Amino acid sequence: MARIVVVGSVAQDDVVALRQPLSAGRHLDATGRKLRLGGGGANTAIPLSHAGHEVVLVAPVGADAVAEWLLARLQAATVDVSAVARVPGGSTRSLVLVDPGGERTIVNLERCREAGPPLRLSLIEADAVYVRSRDLDLAGLLAEVAERSLVVAHVPPLDQGSRPAHVLVGSESDLPPEFLDDPWSAGRAIAGEGLRLVVVTRGPRGAEAFGASERVAVPAAAVAVVDSTAAGDVFAAGLVHALVLGRPTRAALETATAWGAATVACPGVPSRETIEGLL
Repeated sequence: MARIVVVGSVAQDDVVALRQPLSAGRHLDATGRKLRLGGGGANTAIPLSHAGHEVVLVAPVGADAVAEWLLARLQAATVDVSAVARVPGGSTRSLVLVDPGGERTIVNLERCREAGPPLRLSLIEADAVYVRSRDLDLAGLLAEVAERSLVVAHVPPLDQGSRPAHVLVGSESDLPPEFLDDPWSAGRAIAGEGLRLVVVTRGPRGAEAFGASERVAVPAAAVAVVDSTAAGDVFAAGLVHALVLGRPTRAALETATAWGAATVACPGVPSRETIEGLL
């Protein structure tokens, strides 16, 4: 398997399962509440570790008890936390409201950020790097990393030159019409000449990939939705997994959509047994 670096956030999610759909001005009942490991970085790193890869997480945590809670759970999932930075203040915490149909609403309670780009990324040898961050100060660092490793980056951000990468991946719901009209050209402006593929996820309608001379679409498996939290992150994990194994575009999309479908069918990130069953 591969050595993969994931750049992103790690959060303590306070998950509340609602008995009724979320609606302004109403009193709602909950069927349950629990704390769960979350954040885009953790949600991507853990399934990649479940798949047998050596995964290094580059993320910040605060100087509080929540940080210890986060690190213990990452280590239990065999994620390498040696590149997780301690910064002053509190760790990232979110309130996650999950309605009876599995749709989630996320309320950020506290955000933990580094003062600048994670320069330690340039010192980590890796087969692939996945970036799940909207920070705009990563371009120079990613351009350097892309010279020696496969770089897969989430969009937004959409600023020109902001994400030097070989593959861009984003959700249709997060992307403006002008991007969706011509994903390849829009992606080239963001990622530069090294771009090989732009992947757009379409929720229950599957995903589509756009290259210089190819366009591939795959459907999503029909599953009962339990919790849509982390589906996009685990889709990205499946995509990175398939790409580092050298799978062609269609097979990579099929793997990614299978991982994403498995996520919405369970609360949180799929178990190691679930991911192993999809390999």
